[in-house]
Amino acid sequence: MFPSPETGIAVQTALEAGELILECYGSEEIQTEYKPDNSPLTTADRNSNEIILQKLLETGLPVLSEEGEPIPYEERKEWPAFWMVDPLDGTREFLAGNGEFTVNIALIRDGHPVLGVIYAPAKEQLYFASKEEGAFFIDGARSLIASPDRLAEAARKLPFSSNPDSFRIVASRSHMDEKTLSYLERLRQNNPDLDVLRCGSSLKFCMVASGEVHSYPRFSPTMEWDTAAGHAILNASGRTLIDTLTGRELLYNKEDLQNPGFIAQ
Repeated sequence: MFPSPETGIAVQTALEAGELILECYGSEEIQTEYKPDNSPLTTADRNSNEIILQKLLETGLPVLSEEGEPIPYEERKEWPAFWMVDPLDGTREFLAGNGEFTVNIALIRDGHPVLGVIYAPAKEQLYFASKEEGAFFIDGARSLIASPDRLAEAARKLPFSSNPDSFRIVASRSHMDEKTLSYLERLRQNNPDLDVLRCGSSLKFCMVASGEVHSYPRFSPTMEWDTAAGHAILNASGRTLIDTLTGRELLYNKEDLQNPGFIAQ
């Protein structure tokens, strides 16, 4: 079994949401619309959000989801703890069919992510972590959905290695911007062997947490639900997610839910 009830609930919820997403994956009939920021919203996003809300609200804690109803700051600022969710992170990757999309679930307490789950259903890769238990990875998670005991037994502790041999960085596949390109160029001047990988969704945080890459810089816009689960996994594996404006860890449940630029390392 999982060490805490909250971890078990978050993991099982992410796995169930992943199954609903895969039912739509690769379908030529997937319905897609575009939000005001021009980001896509699909049937898979909606289905995933519905099952996640259903399961997590049973815990008695409120849920703040990218695809849920907006909740005024005056209400949510009173929440000491809540679930923060991105039901389908990397919708562009989902539509592109490259498998780099995830379900993100985080538990926030007093502005800090204390538990995180990232599940990539097409890759059958599951990452989960809590402040008390550490960070873990399960490969082939989909085949173990029906057996929580076997699922927990299959977990491998993160990180796998302290750092890669070469200087390796991961950057966004779909959201590369001029600030990030300039940052990478400055790094390359002092590190001519710099290796830049590209990846979609919150899997980039997992690459840092596992030790596959040194860091993940991001200067283009993100929202709190894009980073919360990955942040929890980073912290539990001994890594950090640093606000480039303050030099401190990112905080959550701000009045403005948009994140500043950050570096995961």
